[in-house]
Amino acid sequence: MKELHYWRKHPNLHGWFEELYYYKGGEAEIFDCVYVEISLKDLEDLEYDIRNHTLPETMGFFFGKDEEHISDELNEDDLDDLEFIEKARKIINQGDHVYYYSWW
Repeated sequence: MKELHYWRKHPNLHGWFEELYYYKGGEAEIFDCVYVEISLKDLEDLEYDIRNHTLPETMGFFFGKDEEHISDELNEDDLDDLEFIEKARKIINQGDHVYYYSWW
């Protein structure tokens, strides 16, 4: 596997993928060191949540805190997430698979 994108201290995005993992039937007791495959539909849903500032507020000892939204404008985290979405769409449309994986 090859790394497509890297995030550090982006807990709300991690929380979004955690919800996706369990929604898709993930069974790990703790969402750590597990893979969740991302579909084009998942990317569409993620983009919607980023643009509407509705990623789930996620907290944890090692997570840090996401950049706050002062207005309806997209912040640096949002723009970075949207960049990932575009890269992931391209990879999926080429017939490859994209996974989210975290280790903390």
